[in-house]
Amino acid sequence: MSDALPAQHRELPAPFEALPSKVIRSPFQPDEFFGSQPATRATLPDPQPLLENLTRCVIEILAGARELEQISRWVTDDVYPHLLKRVVLSTRARQATGQVVRRPTFSIGSTSVCEPRDGVVEAVVIVHGRARTRAVAFRLEGLDSRWRATAINVL
Repeated sequence: MSDALPAQHRELPAPFEALPSKVIRSPFQPDEFFGSQPATRATLPDPQPLLENLTRCVIEILAGARELEQISRWVTDDVYPHLLKRVVLSTRARQATGQVVRRPTFSIGSTSVCEPRDGVVEAVVIVHGRARTRAVAFRLEGLDSRWRATAINVL
């Protein structure tokens, strides 16, 4: 038997292999097309009302008076688990001390807003409660023509 292959089954010599730079790729990238699209500041509404409402919601969520799911549309997928962890810790602390869930009494103080780049807002909202004053820090980014919180920290 002969080791020779018919002409149509022989491998091409090395110079005729496809180079990585010559590989033809589709110009359509579904993840880039269907993913969240950044928005410019000109197309976004004033962030001040959202900052105040999110602050109220976050404080009430941590106190157990509101469900976390109520703000899920205004936060990104990275922020939600972070807040969920804080909710679990707050719930355990209340159960350990025997406290009942009550709606917290507080007022919104000053708000400091900074825009480090187009379509991004970083803000700190001061919250005055009966026992103490807290700060809630936010990073809002314009995604799909609306603000979404990409970071929330209660200090």
